[in-house]
Amino acid sequence: MDAVRTVESEVRELIRRSGLDPTRDLREMRQLVDDAVADYDERSLHGGLPTLSDLGEATKSVLDAVAGFGPLQQYLEDPSIEEIWINEPSKVFVARGGTAELTNTILTADEVRDLVERMLKSSGRRVDLSSPFVDATLPDGSRLHVVIPDITGTARKCPQAP
Repeated sequence: MDAVRTVESEVRELIRRSGLDPTRDLREMRQLVDDAVADYDERSLHGGLPTLSDLGEATKSVLDAVAGFGPLQQYLEDPSIEEIWINEPSKVFVARGGTAELTNTILTADEVRDLVERMLKSSGRRVDLSSPFVDATLPDGSRLHVVIPDITGTARKCPQAP
């Protein structure tokens, strides 16, 4: 496990213990992450732990992971990006100036599920087999459209009733 992932794991445990809501307690989250990064950096100086190459980058990465939308956060913060879509975990696209680009972001199926759940949390909506597609609005006003794979990948012809 690399240094940033170790700090992220420690921060997630601190969040569980403290009862903070990462999406609502942003000032407290920033302080918690700053403290965790500083603490980890101090411990890594004494050996036994991999070092953090850039404390600012580590802090942003951990904040994005626990209080933002992880690997997608960079695209959400980029004003030149008009749209983000995930065709499958290894195919994340963005649109800039009306042109689609395949990004180098690769997610796992679990990461996609986690991101969708976090994005839908604020809307009170859900997506599952009983509700296989959903349109929702994120807190910043962005639109979210989700269709689960079982619906997008399957088409059946049903016989006509007599």
